[in-house]
Amino acid sequence: MKFGTKIIHNKHSIDQHTGALSVPIHQVSTFAQESVDHFGKYDYARSGNPTRDALEETVALLENGSHGFAFASGMAAISSVLLLFSPGDHLVVCEDVYGGAFRVLTTLFTRLGIQSTFVDATDPARIAEAITPATKAIYLETPSNPLLKITDLRAAVDLAKERGLLTLVDNTFMTPYLQRPLDLGCDIVLHSGTKFLNGHSDVICGFAVVKDEELGKRIKFIQNAFGAVLGPQDCWLVLRGLKTLRVRMDESQKSAVSVANWLTQQRRVTEVFYPGLEQHPGYGVHKSQSAGPGAVLSFKLETVELTHRLLEKMEYAAFAVSLGGVESIISYPPKMSHAAMPAEERAARGITDNLVRLSVGLEETEDLIADLDRVINF
Repeated sequence: MKFGTKIIHNKHSIDQHTGALSVPIHQVSTFAQESVDHFGKYDYARSGNPTRDALEETVALLENGSHGFAFASGMAAISSVLLLFSPGDHLVVCEDVYGGAFRVLTTLFTRLGIQSTFVDATDPARIAEAITPATKAIYLETPSNPLLKITDLRAAVDLAKERGLLTLVDNTFMTPYLQRPLDLGCDIVLHSGTKFLNGHSDVICGFAVVKDEELGKRIKFIQNAFGAVLGPQDCWLVLRGLKTLRVRMDESQKSAVSVANWLTQQRRVTEVFYPGLEQHPGYGVHKSQSAGPGAVLSFKLETVELTHRLLEKMEYAAFAVSLGGVESIISYPPKMSHAAMPAEERAARGITDNLVRLSVGLEETEDLIADLDRVINF
């Protein structure tokens, strides 16, 4: 069964009790039990809900994992998974990690005695150099946010397995349609499901997926104990959004390729970051581990003034936080996704004040390019 068919035809395609072509929303907080000695599968909705189970199992299926876990946000997923680690543990993290992950790693988790070293993960040697006797995991994004840097996941996994480390990968930009890190040997896949998985800019959610049974049990314990779970209404909305993931990604990616190529030809655009361009330094590695370049790209303009004009004057891209919706969204990493990162840290990573990130939606490609042209080449 191919991916697009698997989304539609799985064990949660039809409600087994009624034949409904949609999973019911079990809007409930608690469940009646038959006896003191025999509790049913569900008792309290924080611990489990049939609608959430359907979503978690579907996301795990798409990632080729054994267990999926739905959380109240992408950061809830990341933070909950980081609770696997203990005081004295150390993580090696890709340097241009999402700003929210940087914030939680450098503030909350340092207070818990968990330290992180940020490295250029495009070079496996840099990852290896940062590993210490206290290191317990490698935390990666590929493509990274916001500079679309590419990490060789197979090389990272080889390093991790040699040293008994976990490999965590944020797969938000790619989705399981385009990239499946578990198939490459990674241990935990993370998603801000708010983005492409839901795809309609109307739900905040996050996911973790694993293949290993024991690791799944550990995350399940944390999910239940910490309690940052996704509600049933939102679970149902994500299940609905998932059904169009393949067609949305195909269309958005096709437009993103055209937009990226157009941007490379513009005099007032100084750099374009997109793994679908052959000149991208990670082009070959990305092509070897993914089925496409995705629908997110970043670029730099010749002046900060032009950057602000683009952000404020585009008609067919909303100037907003987030990405992955049916509408194009243009964002400003220095004041949005990476506002939590100190200015000197942003500068060291190349996240400059003339950088914008564009998530390409489902508008007609010609209209989107014409809109960019009108604002940039006035």
